[in-house]
Amino acid sequence: MRRTRREFLTSSLALTSAPSILKGQTRSDELRVAFIGVGNRGSFLLRQMLKVPGVRVVAVCDLDEERARKAAQLVADSGGSARVWTDYRRMLDEQKEIDAVVQAVYDWAHKDVNLTVLEMGKHLYAEKPLALTIEDCRMTVRAARQAKGIMQVGFQLRYDPNRNASMKFIHSGGIGRVLLCHGMRHGGDLPRDIPWYFDREKSGDILIDQGIHILDLFTWAIGKHPVRAMGSGGTNLFVNEPPGRTVMDNYSLILEYPDGQRVNFSHHYFDPPRFTGIKERVFGSEGAIDLAEAVWQPRTERQAQKLDVPNAGQDATYMALAAFVDCVRNQAKPLTDVEAAFIATAQAIMGTRAIYERRIVSWDEVVKEA
Repeated sequence: MRRTRREFLTSSLALTSAPSILKGQTRSDELRVAFIGVGNRGSFLLRQMLKVPGVRVVAVCDLDEERARKAAQLVADSGGSARVWTDYRRMLDEQKEIDAVVQAVYDWAHKDVNLTVLEMGKHLYAEKPLALTIEDCRMTVRAARQAKGIMQVGFQLRYDPNRNASMKFIHSGGIGRVLLCHGMRHGGDLPRDIPWYFDREKSGDILIDQGIHILDLFTWAIGKHPVRAMGSGGTNLFVNEPPGRTVMDNYSLILEYPDGQRVNFSHHYFDPPRFTGIKERVFGSEGAIDLAEAVWQPRTERQAQKLDVPNAGQDATYMALAAFVDCVRNQAKPLTDVEAAFIATAQAIMGTRAIYERRIVSWDEVVKEA
C-alpha cells in the first residue's frame, strides 16, 4: 500500500541505535559479500568489512582490473579468497553464492548499480548520495521498497559512537528544544588524482558529494526535513584548478525548518592546517552539544560534561558495516535506510540549487509529493 508523505518522513527520521559489536558466527552463518568499486572509498570499506565477524568477502569488482586484484590481495592477506571481476552484472549473474553487495562506485553511477543489485535480490550497502537527481532518487526508493534485500546507505557518521551518543541525548530531551545547528567543513582541496570529483555533472558538486554528511546529522537532530534553503558559493581560489573544474571551492548555506529551527553551514577547501576544521554543534533551549566530541555544555553552567559513549573509539565506517550485517541477519530496518537517504540527498539537491540560482528554494518545489 502506498504510504503518505507524512508516514514516509516520520519513518525516515526515527531514532535507531547503532549496534553492539557483533559476536562471532559459525561458518554456516557467514554472510557472503561482494564489493563493487574498490577505489579510494571502496578499499577503505573493504578493510573495515574484513574486520566484521561473520562475514566472508567472496568477490571484488572494479573497472580497473589492477585495482580489483589489489583488493583481492587484501582479502587473501586476511585469510580469505575473492574472485576478481571487471563487470558487476556478470559477477552477479554468475557468482550465485553472493548474499550482499557493498557499492562504492562513482556518484553518477550509483543509481544504475543500486537498481541492478536490488533487482537481483541481494542485500545492499550503498555509498551516498542516493543519486544525483530527484527522479533517480525516487526510482531507487521504489526499487528498495519492492526488493527482497535490505538496503543501507553509507551515512556512516550516524554510527560514529560519539555522534550516536550525542543524538540519543538530544532525542531524549537532554538539550531541551532544538533551536539551531551550526556546522563547518573546512579543509584542503579534494584529491587531485580523482578527476571526477571536480566535475559537477559526475559528483553533484561538493555539497551533494561531501557536505551532505553533516547536513544529514542536523536533520536527524531536528527530526524534520528543511522547508527552505538559501545560500551563496562559488570558486574563489581554485579557479580552473585542476583544468576544467566545475565544482565550487566554498559556499555558505542556511536551511530553515518547519518549527523555526535553522542550520547554518559553511564549507570550503582553503582552510589553513589546524585552523578551523570540522564542527557539528546543536544548540537547544537548555544548552548545546558538540556532536563529534559528545560534549554537552549546559546553557547556565560553565562546566561541560562528556557523555557516556558506548563503543567509544570504534571507527564510524566499521560500526556502519557491522550495523548493516546485523540488520541483514535480523531482518531489521537500517538507521540509514533508503528513505532517510532520500531526505538527506533531497535537501542537498535543494541547497545546491539555491546556491546556483541565487534564490530561496523550497522543499516542495524540489520534492513535491513522495
